[in-house]
Amino acid sequence: MSLKIEFVHNYTDLCTDKGFQFEFCCNRCGTGYRTRFVPSATGTISGVLDAANSLFGGVFNSAADLGSRVHSAAWERAHDDAFIKAVTELKPDFIQCPRCQSWVCRSKCWNTKKGLCKECAPDLGVEMAAAQAAKSVEEVWAHAAMAEEDKHLSTEDWREGIRASCPECETPLATNAKFCPNCGAKLKVALHCTECGGKLTPGAKFCPDCGNKVIQ
Repeated sequence: MSLKIEFVHNYTDLCTDKGFQFEFCCNRCGTGYRTRFVPSATGTISGVLDAANSLFGGVFNSAADLGSRVHSAAWERAHDDAFIKAVTELKPDFIQCPRCQSWVCRSKCWNTKKGLCKECAPDLGVEMAAAQAAKSVEEVWAHAAMAEEDKHLSTEDWREGIRASCPECETPLATNAKFCPNCGAKLKVALHCTECGGKLTPGAKFCPDCGNKVIQ
């Protein structure tokens, strides 16, 4: 058996003198796995000696000391064996990214197609969905920041067209006004069919209500 023990930094040692237990977690999402608690035989012996020493007023004091010393060496060996077993048991659930060297869980944080962790090679579908959601949020905020007058523009307003300047005095128009603020000229002229009186849109060649030809 090799004297070297392979280990990783993404684990927590939960061992006590009563037994052995370890936790391993993903460096990316934090998902973890814990080994089942394995009682320590040396810890049990030490506990029995301590209890006996207490009951018999120190008669077994030297035995308890000896037990502690034996327990220390034996416990360390058992601890090493338990750790090697834990690594062997849980290592298949994790994989090390060759790019960033992080240990990640295979179930959630490993991109099998790319052979990299999802921090280095994210799922494109997830990223596209996130980008679309972010864009939607931007559009919501952009709409909320629109001028109040623009929010109330109807479809008909857009079809009629919004003038940038007065056709009479050519004064620039800052808002969707009905009359020129400089000369008072009427900016919106309602067009109606001469046959049925239906409302016409600018540039219409025929009335949408009766089909009468519009005389330009």
